[in-house]
Amino acid sequence: MEKLLEVKNLSVTFQTLQGEVQAVRDVSFAIKKGTVTAIVGESGCGKSVTSKSIMGLVKKPGVVSKDSKILFQGENIQEYTKNQWEDYRGQKCSICFQDALTALNPTMTIGKQIMEKILVHKKVSKKEAWNEAVKVLEKVGIPNPELRMKQYPHEFSGGMRQRVMIGIAVTLNPALLIADEPTTALDVTVQADILDMMKEIQKEHHMSIILITHDLGIVANFATDILVMYAGKIVERGSAYDIFYHPAHPYTKALLRAVPRLDMNGEELETIEGAPPNMAHPPKGCPFANRCKMSRDICNTAFPKEISLGEGHEVCCWLQEEEK
Repeated sequence: MEKLLEVKNLSVTFQTLQGEVQAVRDVSFAIKKGTVTAIVGESGCGKSVTSKSIMGLVKKPGVVSKDSKILFQGENIQEYTKNQWEDYRGQKCSICFQDALTALNPTMTIGKQIMEKILVHKKVSKKEAWNEAVKVLEKVGIPNPELRMKQYPHEFSGGMRQRVMIGIAVTLNPALLIADEPTTALDVTVQADILDMMKEIQKEHHMSIILITHDLGIVANFATDILVMYAGKIVERGSAYDIFYHPAHPYTKALLRAVPRLDMNGEELETIEGAPPNMAHPPKGCPFANRCKMSRDICNTAFPKEISLGEGHEVCCWLQEEEK
């Protein structure tokens, strides 16, 4: 399957009062056309910074390393001109942020915000842009779209605002959609509706999606591939089947044990004791070592190489090295 996006040796740092925080550390992965890839991990692991890097939205004090390469359809986006960036953002690659109430402009009607994107990228009249915007609202399941076009974000429920955000993101049918925590703070049933809608749009337009989330529970029936991030590193990658049924990294296993299940019969959810490392002073070895019940001496002194478990399933863990 053809690669749409390639991220090579991505490293992102932020200058803070504590020193240089290493938010993303030498991350590499590829996104194939027409697939859904979930990047999972707890808050602060580097998921959102990775997605902003792909959109070229990392601003000072953030710095993307000169050795980093982000290739979209074979072109290095870091070498884009201003016009190429305008063409790339929205038309080729689009992002949907997690807090719709913050991301939407409270002083503009919903219709005007959708039309604005259409008018920037397409040579159409305001009437044509209005008609296209109405179709966008219909596509994402907003009832009475003609009426809703004239309303403001505060007049919509949380789930409907999120639908609008996704609608704005897919208005121009981009090849890649980045959805950053699109179901945060929504009811479980609303979450399911939003994900079903995104899946339908993805299939209809053969779109690739990168889903950023800390919740493994929502990706089981949505993602084709999963990247597990911890402390700015990818510690495990593989198909959704591999990650859910054959997890190899202790962190992945701990995340799965923390997901509520229908067959728990009163069992308590497991928690991951301890806290992530301070990324102003990242550890030399495996960043999960201080929280891992099976850590060895070597886990604290050297970061493990990526080991292939077959068919794209790869893990960075000294325990797997010992089993080989």
